[in-house]
Amino acid sequence: MAESPDSENRGSAVDQVVDALRRLMRERNLSLGDALPSEADLASMFNASRNTVREAIRILKAYGIVESRQKVGAVITDRRQQALMELFSFAIDISAESFLDIQGFRRLIEVNLSDLLFTRIGETDLEALRSLNEAMKAAQDLTDAAALDYKFHAMLIELSGNQTLSQVYGILRPLLQKLMEAGKRSRAAVDSAYEDHRDIMEALEQRDRIAYAYHMNRHLQAGLQYIAPKAV
Repeated sequence: MAESPDSENRGSAVDQVVDALRRLMRERNLSLGDALPSEADLASMFNASRNTVREAIRILKAYGIVESRQKVGAVITDRRQQALMELFSFAIDISAESFLDIQGFRRLIEVNLSDLLFTRIGETDLEALRSLNEAMKAAQDLTDAAALDYKFHAMLIELSGNQTLSQVYGILRPLLQKLMEAGKRSRAAVDSAYEDHRDIMEALEQRDRIAYAYHMNRHLQAGLQYIAPKAV
């Protein structure tokens, strides 16, 4: 069935607003996390109806370019890379070899965060980390425990103040969380991670670089014992 003139015009108007939004992002140099103007402001800027603007934003959401956040509105994001990592993490087999590769990457980053963390972390931050750690220990489901383990380490990255690293860890979340799930196949593994986290936080509180490096290295290596060796 052929489209009516009204539907063609509406489609054209929505396409024009999508293009205008893309130009707006470039002209204002908007990046991940930045909010778009309100629907009413965009409608006024583009001389379009709010319904047309709403439909254009819906299209950007479908493409993973923006997402809605409560009290903020449409915020620029990039779910395309996240979707790719979710697919990759689904396909990857967590073997001893892949565990060592991924943890080696994490070691290069997290072990070397100490100086940044020592200058930025405060008691409120340590309390937030302790709360996550307690929640991880109390989690009844091992998958939930792995998710909280990821949040603990993601918070460390965030507290370092390096936005690029925070974005990288956000993109890698599906893969890292799958790795943490593989390393938490028993309550003993969760309890061990809980104690390791406590040692890491104590080193942070004491501003002890050697203790921090030792406990972080040990923690990143510990899960290997719960990974089944690859069959020969």
